[in-house]
Amino acid sequence: MTHSFISIKKFLDEPYSKILGYPKSTNRQIRSRINELEKLKIKSISLVGPTTLGKLAILGKGYVGVVVLAKKGNKQVALKIRRTDSQRNEMKDEGDLLKLVNTVNIGPKMFVASKNFLVMEYLEGIKIREWVNSLKGVGSAKKLKSTIKNILEDCYRLDKMGFDHGELSNISKHVIVGKTKSTLIDFESSSTKRRPSNVTSITQAIFIGSGIAKKVQKIYKNPPKEKIIEVLKQYKQEKTQENFEKLLKILKL
Repeated sequence: MTHSFISIKKFLDEPYSKILGYPKSTNRQIRSRINELEKLKIKSISLVGPTTLGKLAILGKGYVGVVVLAKKGNKQVALKIRRTDSQRNEMKDEGDLLKLVNTVNIGPKMFVASKNFLVMEYLEGIKIREWVNSLKGVGSAKKLKSTIKNILEDCYRLDKMGFDHGELSNISKHVIVGKTKSTLIDFESSSTKRRPSNVTSITQAIFIGSGIAKKVQKIYKNPPKEKIIEVLKQYKQEKTQENFEKLLKILKL
């Protein structure tokens, strides 16, 4: 898909400056951020995506930053811009966490981080809730099972390395399904210092929670919630391969 890009120089002025200095900034802050982008070789930004900031389309918005499609040289990238009211002082810590999960092939590839920006791989896809809602007809159960299994395997790898995503109970914002792969995104609340609960959170969100779980249940029949909870408890106590396999089996994956 071809997108039109706007030079970052134009982001000095309203309404574009709102994106570089959301929710509130001075001219000086915007100029400083444009200089920082130039050092990162970010030339332009495309206003596309499912979320809006005022009347401008963006890829996403969280507590720490807003995400837009940008160009680094000739390459399309996802650019996360630190909010001016964020409690984080810089983006480098999140960059380090993303680098860590990249070592086990999870998340968008991390390219470079600075004080106010995180530059990473742009993954074209849709949020999992929309994707599940779009499933229809023959083969949808097979597609769904394959995607859920991939996500759970990613979560198991994170659990094994002692890494907690932190927001997987709110699955709809943190899993993207693309044409070639599904992936976890947005590691701003992640930690290696607390007990990981990635598999548990995702399983509850997909099979026990309300929104997505109801739709999943319609596409393929799941076991009773009590059975899932029982196996999850075993897994929680001992995060072994054997207990993980038991979970996949009960979920018919």
